[in-house]
Formats: sequence, structure tokens, C-alpha cells
Amino acid sequence: MSDESADPLPRPGLVRRLAAGAWHVPGGFAYLVRRPGLWPLAALPVALAVVLMILGAGVGLYMIPRAEAAFGLTPGARPGWIELPAALLLWLAMVGSGIFMGLGVALLLASPVLDLLSQQVEARERGAAVDGGRGLAWDLLQSLRAGTYFLVAAPGVLLLGLIPIVGPVISVLWGGRAVALQMTDSALARRGLDFGARWRWHQRWLPESQGFGLAGMVGLLVPFANLLLGPALVVGGTRLVLELEPLGAESPNEERPSPTVEAAADESAPVPEDEATG
Repeated sequence: MSDESADPLPRPGLVRRLAAGAWHVPGGFAYLVRRPGLWPLAALPVALAVVLMILGAGVGLYMIPRAEAAFGLTPGARPGWIELPAALLLWLAMVGSGIFMGLGVALLLASPVLDLLSQQVEARERGAAVDGGRGLAWDLLQSLRAGTYFLVAAPGVLLLGLIPIVGPVISVLWGGRAVALQMTDSALARRGLDFGARWRWHQRWLPESQGFGLAGMVGLLVPFANLLLGPALVVGGTRLVLELEPLGAESPNEERPSPTVEAAADESAPVPEDEATG
């Protein structure tokens, strides 16, 4: 069987798939704003994000003199036409890295509440949330792994942006991947997918995943909206998983035969003598 036949519907073009993923970021904001019943679950993550993103910006500012010394950007050490843009980029990278890490810590601390938010969204969309996890210990371990990846990626993403020409491109792509992984974590973990399986899910649906993650990175730059970013992206990520699931997205039971295979197996099974003679 070819890869194309694995999915019941043909996939649209690359640009449409990127746009379909990106749409779930503003869609997540709108979905959350229009449903006051979800606001209590969003309140704690938002409060943590406000406090920790401000704290992260402060830490970034505090580290700037040390970073300038490490990169040899002390005043007068370079010509002005090099020193000024380099110092500006370093300031943006350090403050941005602190804000990004603050958001990552807030998401990690609020992960149980964000998981409840994701479950509520799925229950509203599907009538009930899937529960294919493997126990509390497994769920906590998977959440910790995803959160740790996001925290490790945060400074690397922004420091990569300092590398001329290719650095900003790699930085944005990696940042988008980290955002997409983190914000779909709850929905995919409930389907029994461990970190490796979730990574493969994002590889399979790379345009949708990358479009969603890149739009999330843009959301970080929008004042005030970035404070609601965590809950809104969890809502959008959950809806992205639900949207792709009917199209053949990876499930925790890949070894289970499809309904067509099961029906064929039933038809080929031997018929009991009583039924055959009846």
C-alpha cells in the first residue's frame, strides 16, 4: 500500500497546509474569548505567565553586561557601525530569551491546569475527551520531557538569531517547532503517544505543525495578547490535533487493525456449522 492510500482524503498544497495550521492560533484566541466557561482554567496560566515573563525579562536585563563582556562588546572595543547593531541584537536576544524562558516555566508549572483546559475543549468539540494515557506517572514524565525541551530550546532559539544570515531562519524554525510540540502535548499524550511518537506526529503533519508554531512565535510579539498566549495556544493546539485526527493522524494503537481490515477478517472467519446449515 502506498503512502498516499494511507489517508482517505488527498492533502492540499503546502501553502494551504501552512495556513491551516497557522489559523489555529487566532482561532484559539477567539475560541477562548467566546467561551467564558473556560476562563477560570485560563486564569492561573495567564497569571503565572505575567509574573514569570516579567521576571524573565528582568533576568535577561541583568545578564546583559556579562553577555557583552563574553562577546567582546564592551564600549569602544569595536567601531560604532558594528558595536551599535551588535549590542542591540544582544539586548533583544537576552531579554527575549528571558521572556521565552519565563513563559516556558509558566507553562510547565501550569501544565495540569492546561491539560484540564485541553480536555474541556476536546469534550466540547467531541462530546468526551479521549483518555488513552498510561497512568499518572507516565503522564507526568511525558509532560516533564516536553516542558524540558521547551525550556532548553528557549535560549538556543534566541541566541541562534545572532548568527548572521542563516541564524534567524534556523532560530524561527526551531522556535516554531518547540511551540508546536509544547502546545499539542496534552492532546497527543491523551492518545497514548510518548515524546518520540509525538515528534513523529509533527513530522508527518509538518506543514500544519510548523504553520501553527510560527504563528505562535508571532503571537509572542503582540503586546498583551502574548500574556494570553499559553491558554490560547493550548486551545488551538488541541483543535489542530482534533482536525487532523480524522485524516489519519497517528494513534496510540497503530497495531490495531482498521475497521476495514477487521470487517474483512470477520468475513473470512469460518462460519459455525449451525449458522451454515440454518
